[in-house]
Amino acid sequence: WETPPGALEPPRAPAPSDSRRPGGRLTQPVDALSNWCVRSSRRRFWDGDRAALSTLHECLYVVTLMMAPFTPFLADAVWEGVVKAAWPDVPDSVHLASWPAVDGSLVDPELSGQVALVRRLVDLGRQARAESRTKTRQPLGRALVSAQGWQQLPAELRELVATELNVVALEGLAGDLVDVTVKAQFRVLGKRFGKRTQTVADAIHAAEPVALAAALAAGTARVEVDGEQVDVSTQEVVVTETPRTGWAVASGAGETVALDLVITPELRRAGLVRDVVRLVQEARKTTGLDVSDRIELWWSADGELAEALVEGGGRLADEVLAVQVLAGPPTADVAAHTDADLGLTFWLRLAGG
Repeated sequence: WETPPGALEPPRAPAPSDSRRPGGRLTQPVDALSNWCVRSSRRRFWDGDRAALSTLHECLYVVTLMMAPFTPFLADAVWEGVVKAAWPDVPDSVHLASWPAVDGSLVDPELSGQVALVRRLVDLGRQARAESRTKTRQPLGRALVSAQGWQQLPAELRELVATELNVVALEGLAGDLVDVTVKAQFRVLGKRFGKRTQTVADAIHAAEPVALAAALAAGTARVEVDGEQVDVSTQEVVVTETPRTGWAVASGAGETVALDLVITPELRRAGLVRDVVRLVQEARKTTGLDVSDRIELWWSADGELAEALVEGGGRLADEVLAVQVLAGPPTADVAAHTDADLGLTFWLRLAGG
């Protein structure tokens, strides 16, 4: 976890009613902490990894200091309940503590750049899923990636991309998986070119679409109009990318992620296991179990779902922290949970209960 440049600069006494601008510095690090670091490290927290827990506590300490000028009472409550509870020697109030200082020696620029690339690729992959209406829980066979620095990513970061995108394999993207078309925006062109608008539009339509789209992505593009090079902008040209059949593609800033949408029977069964994981996790919450509690789990299902649970029982156990996953109802009196849509009944209880 790394705070962005300027985030740790002390607030410059904003106007009493203007906390939006300086408070906005908190958005990126808090989002990265909650939606990336904590989520991607949850297994380490479940296992009681002291390094992970210590790092999280340090992050919460810094965030509490950063939020103190904007939410003074909430920050003090977090300080007392989270920071001082673990570090009794800190000041009694967050408002008596020193502003956090940046230690540049602890920043690894190369690693920071690699993690930033990983997060951008994950965002593109999620965008591709959303646009193709493929649910996140459904595993896919592969994703193809094109991005500067991708080949240099260490194996553990590539594995993280695969895990976050829920794909079995990652490969480099060779060739195009989208059909690109370009269309002139006549209304916008007319304001600049007047009577020459149709001529400029013809030049746009005659240009090679992929090259024109790439130039526009970099800022502006040039087309030849009556022997003259004319600049056109993204406001004057509509670029449409249509993924080829069986693929979902998302691109941005010269980086592309393509998802293979072919779902084999094996992938479909793996997706069913993910659906069961979701149901069990929801049941854990409603029964008041702690996120780190181990459970015993029983299930009853037929057909492909039963096959999926037999095949993926180990993955299910890992995800829901089950010490055992057994087919059939329990012999003890345990409350049943049923999902008619999935055709599943399951029972769970605290391990050793």
